[in-house]
Amino acid sequence: MLHWEELLDAITDARRRPQISTSTVMRAVAVMFLSRLGSLNALGASRASRFWSGWLGGAMPSPDTLGRICDLVRAEGVRNLLQDLYARLKRQKALDPPAHGLMALTLDGHETHATFHRHCDGCLSRTIHTAKGDRIQYYHRLVVAQLSARDYCLLLDAEPIRPGEDEVGAGIRLLERLIIAYPRAFEVVRGDALYADSRFFNWALEHGKDALAVLKDDRRDLLTDARALFEQAPAVVMEDGRYRCWDIAGFTTWPQVKQPVRVVRSQETRTVHRQLDDQDEVQSSDWIWVTTRSPHRAPTRAVVQLGHARWGIENQGFNELVNRWHADHVYKHSSQAMLVFWLMAMVSLNLFLTFYHRNLKPAARKAATMLHISRLIAAELYIGWQDGPARAPP
Repeated sequence: MLHWEELLDAITDARRRPQISTSTVMRAVAVMFLSRLGSLNALGASRASRFWSGWLGGAMPSPDTLGRICDLVRAEGVRNLLQDLYARLKRQKALDPPAHGLMALTLDGHETHATFHRHCDGCLSRTIHTAKGDRIQYYHRLVVAQLSARDYCLLLDAEPIRPGEDEVGAGIRLLERLIIAYPRAFEVVRGDALYADSRFFNWALEHGKDALAVLKDDRRDLLTDARALFEQAPAVVMEDGRYRCWDIAGFTTWPQVKQPVRVVRSQETRTVHRQLDDQDEVQSSDWIWVTTRSPHRAPTRAVVQLGHARWGIENQGFNELVNRWHADHVYKHSSQAMLVFWLMAMVSLNLFLTFYHRNLKPAARKAATMLHISRLIAAELYIGWQDGPARAPP
């Protein structure tokens, strides 16, 4: 249905006369992520499976060869694959907007790994104070963009944070590429408190989008004025009294932003049943968001839902990619290879979620979890083993 193999085979690399095609390498990497093997060596251990002759049309390259070639792969080819997946899903009406009707793009930063021992040209560095003295730690960090639909999320792109650059700067560079590739995919761009930045908000206004971010003490003047007005205004009660909300527009206390902003506050209570003592505990939270979206284009309830849905990039994005898809594993310590592997993990997660939510019938989803389905996919490699997997000697 998605014809994703065509663009997978169209990915190229920087080699002039390759003896092993890029298609062979990217097909092997795609299976590694879809099977959740977790390393190139685990992938290489499956070379005896009959599956590879049909999927690759020949033998699978060694793990070292896979890592070396991925370091030369052009990331734009993988990004084109992500863009084509979105376009096909959009044409097939598979990306329904949430209940409030607004498609939102979430930006967030993620640290993929940190080490004291190895570093490359793309590594960031920081000084760690230890009992034995200061040490230089090297790490990689990137900004990821995720699109939120009604019942699942789609990862669109990722951009590494360069040395000497902050997360918002890398995020804006990512947005510049996304506005060309996905001009009508989203109406609102949102982020955590770090994105309560005039650069982020002004970019959204200049490109006909609206911005939303968590408001904390970093914007003290705006937050102080908003709290003073909230004390004088009556609250709007929603969700059977569990939500008490205030919504005030027209703040000019943030002059760096090109237009007045709107601040929404939500005091929320919920009851949690503790299994340890079999008692109910009432928990409360206080959220404040700043946005450029006007009240007649997004009511208070929609802003609160947009603000909370930002956590989708943590739960359905980073949590899944890291804990289930092994995206944080350093398959090859090179900035280009790490970006290509991360983008391929995003492709695989998008494919799997689309298969699970749009291809499987509701009865099948009710009977089998996503983890069970992923294990069935991995079982295809072991079913195709010619003489069975290697066994330890008795």
